[in-house]
Amino acid sequence: MTPTLAPASMREVMSRFATGVIVLTVGGEHIHGMTANAFSSVSLEPPLLLCCVSHSAVMHTSVSSERRFAVSIMGADQEPLARYFADKERPLGPAQFDTVDWRPGPRTGAPLLHGALAWLECELTESHDSGDHSIFIGTVLSSSRGSGEDGLLFFDGKYRRTAS
Repeated sequence: MTPTLAPASMREVMSRFATGVIVLTVGGEHIHGMTANAFSSVSLEPPLLLCCVSHSAVMHTSVSSERRFAVSIMGADQEPLARYFADKERPLGPAQFDTVDWRPGPRTGAPLLHGALAWLECELTESHDSGDHSIFIGTVLSSSRGSGEDGLLFFDGKYRRTAS
């Protein structure tokens, strides 16, 4: 039998892996935003990406219900926005976007956050339960690049910045 790794140990070890920071958003009836770093490109042909969302997160229900979502890739100066969408005490529903500069994605209606380095709009094509998360795979419907150069990273439990 394989010994089980304690969640705290797993979190500590994985904190040593630098990741980019995104805000995942869903529009429509289940409008919601969430900061995440479990995100990756899956395929170029066809264009697919994945994001992992906890079963207990509000976002899990939002993505599962709406089946369309957007990704805003955070720039180095957007740490306050990343912290805001990671805060479980922020308002839910449409009110969470009242103080945020955004526009609805033309393909999904999901909020695209102003000032991001890039944006992707996706249609949910697959969902796989794995442990306490679901792996959502989306077909990219549209993508665009912003004007920023430096990215926001998460490493060792802290936000960091790339430098060009």
